Amino acid sequence: MEAITELRAQLHAHLTSMYATGAVDAYFQQLQELDEGSAGTGYVAEVLNIFLNDGDRTLTDIDGLLNQPLHEVDFCKVDALVQQLKGSSSTVGAKKVNLACMDFQKFYVAKNKKGCLMALALLKGDFCDVRNKLKTLMQVVSWF
Repeated sequence: MEAITELRAQLHAHLTSMYATGAVDAYFQQLQELDEGSAGTGYVAEVLNIFLNDGDRTLTDIDGLLNQPLHEVDFCKVDALVQQLKGSSSTVGAKKVNLACMDFQKFYVAKNKKGCLMALALLKGDFCDVRNKLKTLMQVVSWF
């Protein structure tokens, strides 16, 4: 029984940290409440896994587009991919990723490849941070 109490305390501390650092927002809380209402069917874990897998793929695709010579970079495709990632991050409440996508926009709108590469590096870092926190959360929740 003590182990479960300790796990619940760790879960609460981890969630508090995620909100305090801006990794997630109120949409994430709504997603959790949906899962609780569905009797723990794993809905949230499934949605988060899709977000993480799609996000990794999207970042790889953006990276590939931006590693073309400047005159060949398709900024419209970059825009579409960043908007896709922004939308999915909003859906799961990944606030940090959403904000990084919004910052990215000013560079691809200006067709500034150097700025885009800088923004992509920041976006990748924020995505990685959120991914690690979400995976830790899913791991702790799976122990219940």
